[in-house]
Amino acid sequence: MTLPEFPGGVGITALRVYPWEAADGLCGGSPHMHLTCTEGYVVAGGAGRVQTLTSSGFAETPLRPGDVVWFTPGTIHRAVNDGDLHIVALMQNGGLPEAGDAVLTLPPEHLTDRETYLRAVALAGPDGTPSPERARARRDLAVAGFTELRKHSEAGDAAALEAFHAAARRSSGRCWRSGGNAGRTGPRR
Repeated sequence: MTLPEFPGGVGITALRVYPWEAADGLCGGSPHMHLTCTEGYVVAGGAGRVQTLTSSGFAETPLRPGDVVWFTPGTIHRAVNDGDLHIVALMQNGGLPEAGDAVLTLPPEHLTDRETYLRAVALAGPDGTPSPERARARRDLAVAGFTELRKHSEAGDAAALEAFHAAARRSSGRCWRSGGNAGRTGPRR
């Protein structure tokens, strides 16, 4: 059997979603969005859910082995680990997320400009070495920002999410894809 070629420029990453508990009592990853890229998760094992936030509101989708979900640019998403969740992440434009496409949902004071944002999300400490503690601190900061955005959304206040999107563009130094679905759709199955 001959398999078709996989599209060039697609990033593929197998990962185990953080088992560390955040301040909200959930274990999981850092809430974030992508400015121009679509991202997909293929659930390889374990159990969990993905939380999303768009201009349509908050949603939570269960994740089980074999599930596939994806997120359009502007969709804030957070993987929650309910039990040894393993996913394969497929990322459009491999390498672009690390170059500013992925923006964590930090509180507004960390999104004032690119330098402030980069200091807040740095995984390396003063000695230049990345650490699990920095990863947890960065994730917790993103969860705090996500929690506030979710509260505003659930109260019917769309201004906070709009302000986050504007700040994300400003702090990333990248342009946000303004296609028809940007920020309006959630996970797709």
